[in-house]
Order: sequence, then C-alpha cells, then structure tokens
Amino acid sequence: MTRYSPRRVVAAVAALVLALEAVVLTFVNLFLGEVVQEQDMSLGGIDPRAMTASAWVAAAVIGGYLALCAAVLARTAVRDRAPRGFLRIVLISSAVVHGLLGAFSLGLVGWTAFVAMVAVLGLIVWSLTWYGEESPDSEGNSAPSGPVIPTSR
Repeated sequence: MTRYSPRRVVAAVAALVLALEAVVLTFVNLFLGEVVQEQDMSLGGIDPRAMTASAWVAAAVIGGYLALCAAVLARTAVRDRAPRGFLRIVLISSAVVHGLLGAFSLGLVGWTAFVAMVAVLGLIVWSLTWYGEESPDSEGNSAPSGPVIPTSR
C-alpha cells in the first residue's frame, strides 16, 4: 500500500503547476514570435527574423527549464526523497526566479500576476524546506537530519 504524505502531495502539486507554467510560457513565446514574423516588426533596427528566432529560442529555454524543475519535483514526489546536488540547485534557482518575477510583475502587471508568482514560489520553497536535507539511518532508509538530542538514562 502506498503511503501518501502531505509533503508528497505538495511536491506533486508544485510539479503540476510548473509543468502547466512551462506549457503556457512556451506557447506565449511561440505566439509572440509568430506575431513578430507576420507583422514584419522591427524594434530599434533589429531584423524581424532575428527577433522571431530569439522568441523561439526563449520558448525552448524557458519551457525546458520549467519542465526540468517540474520533473525534479515529480521525481521527488514519487520517490519521497529530497533532490540532491545539482537538482536541488535547479529548484533553488527556480524559486529565486519566481521571487524576482513576482516582484517585477507587481509593478508591471498587477496583483493577480504577483499572487500567482508568489504561490508558485511558495510551493517550490515549501517542497524544498519540507524535504530538507536527509541522511540515511542505520537500516539504509532516508531520515530527515536534525539536531541530536542526548537522552538521559
């Protein structure tokens, strides 16, 4: 029988939200590239084909990055173990990016975008802190590390 812990649910929800965000942002960038191409727009003398190509590259990079973050969180939820090393750094960088985007979106877009960014930030940070650093116990199972409290006999 599979045991569902609250931290697994939070990691799974965060993975789902990041996957949805990856799809939406990829399509937004692809759409913007198509608009620039069809309108033959130019900004500051930049070639419209270069602007279209850069929008498509941005779609691939942003979508890939968020899909990687979603995959890391999905793996975390399935295995119920904290990501380590580079994968943990990827999630931390995603949290930082969402925090910065939240701050910028408040001034540029409004409160709705700010709340959305902060909600995603909260899910990522919640997943990172709830799993924390883990160390294997004597039986090889992973157990949360914490302070050692001596007991009196």
